[in-house]
Amino acid sequence: MKWKKYTIQTTTQAEDFISSMLADLGVEGVQIEDNIPLSFEDKEKMFIDILPKLPPDQGKAQISFFLDAEEDHGELLDQVKEELEQMRQFVDLGAGTILQGETDEKDWINNWKQYFKAFVIEDILIKPSWETVQDTEKYRCVIEIDPGTSFGTGKHETTQLCIRQLCHHMKPGDQVLDVGCGSGILSLVCLKLGAGSVTGTDIDPACITAAMENVRENQLSEENCRFWQGNLIDDEEFQKKTGTGYDIIVANILADIIIPLTPVVPKRLKQGGVYITSGIIDFKEEAVKKAIQAEGLRILEVNRQGEWVSITAKKD
Repeated sequence: MKWKKYTIQTTTQAEDFISSMLADLGVEGVQIEDNIPLSFEDKEKMFIDILPKLPPDQGKAQISFFLDAEEDHGELLDQVKEELEQMRQFVDLGAGTILQGETDEKDWINNWKQYFKAFVIEDILIKPSWETVQDTEKYRCVIEIDPGTSFGTGKHETTQLCIRQLCHHMKPGDQVLDVGCGSGILSLVCLKLGAGSVTGTDIDPACITAAMENVRENQLSEENCRFWQGNLIDDEEFQKKTGTGYDIIVANILADIIIPLTPVVPKRLKQGGVYITSGIIDFKEEAVKKAIQAEGLRILEVNRQGEWVSITAKKD
């Protein structure tokens, strides 16, 4: 099988933004090449004994993604180009051009697995399904995750921010709506913490498949969860299907999606319900706050990790 390789010529400053944008468009993985020296923490995570010698970092980066060579991806590429042009308004993209090449079939989808190791958030152990960990009984709960081709190992700052808020605000028996569920990592956390039921939604069908597989991998009851493909923002039929009466709505997406999503949130929340958002880059914080407050929700907390922000609000 042949793959088309598309490489975006950009800057190191734009790496996170472009990677998040591609994931949101359904691209199943990216390859990032730059000359930023690995930190000691990176070295430990990757089990590298000797840090490689790199040329001087000039702030340039290449972000590559791979698509089936036999399929027409014109519409997707047009979306990528449009998103890149919009991104220029708030981040230096450098050239921002897309180069095209071709490559033979490789296990590039699975190569990342060597870098995904078990880690702890609060007192929750999150581990890849293929790794064995000893002394798991000392943790509040253990979650096995296999992201498959969907986004979400739980290691990203935005996911960790959400998990901490869920640990703080979720009560046993709560009804939870996970918007943009990805691999289902946040839904799994809720179920492990005793949620009465979890509904996960995503626009990517691969996420729905991965989330259900992870529910089974964790031996959780499928009766307590449901995962549906659909767009909650503007699809009224899907809004009706998703329903109302949720104690918690969690959305770990991007600010530009959270803002148009927020108007449909209050109708889905119970009185006293909590809205947990993340995936917000720091300079978008005020815009998301305004969107949340415009819907009559009261902001309870704003938390930060690196350049990412989580905002938690309540329906009084």
